[in-house]
Amino acid sequence: MSFLNFAALEAAPLEREPYEHILVQGAVGREHMAAVADSYPAIDKPGSFPLSTLTYGEAFEQLIAELDSDRFRKMAEDKFGVSLEGKPSMFTARGQCKAEDGQIHTDSKTKILTILLYLNDDWMTEGGRLRLLKNGEDMDAIAKEIPPDFGTMLIFKRSDNSWHGHLPYEGPRRVVQMNWVTSKRVAAWEQFRHKVSAAVKRAAA
Repeated sequence: MSFLNFAALEAAPLEREPYEHILVQGAVGREHMAAVADSYPAIDKPGSFPLSTLTYGEAFEQLIAELDSDRFRKMAEDKFGVSLEGKPSMFTARGQCKAEDGQIHTDSKTKILTILLYLNDDWMTEGGRLRLLKNGEDMDAIAKEIPPDFGTMLIFKRSDNSWHGHLPYEGPRRVVQMNWVTSKRVAAWEQFRHKVSAAVKRAAA
């Protein structure tokens, strides 16, 4: 059994405005919602947590393995015309959002591609909906708005204009972030940084 809908991912068109991205609703089918929800790591603090700091179940573990597979990497390479051979991947997960999250940013230059996989129930609020933006100053300069519904996946190529963010929201918001980065040294540093941050958040509980 596969959690990822590879047929939908491989058929998704590359869109170039406001920057290169693909968007797939149903990248994980709703028939897997219960299994993924039951196995998702329990995260009661805002922030991004490396998977090595979390406990999770078998279904979530399989989902991560599919994201880290050669087939998924090849799909991404073909879509974006990049070589990811030998480029390390790294994963973080979020379970909670604070009001200060979602500020406009582009992602760091050490990231090649960013994958955001949302795993929430149908999203009913205005806050927390990811916006692909036309500039880095105006949250209302919207090229596309993406509700973080279950199974929705965004993949974008990091660039100097890959602006994105969302309106404030506070509460549960599940998202897995995967990145291919430029080097193992970068991956190690980012994972270390997130681990320290996770430890600080837990100590403050």
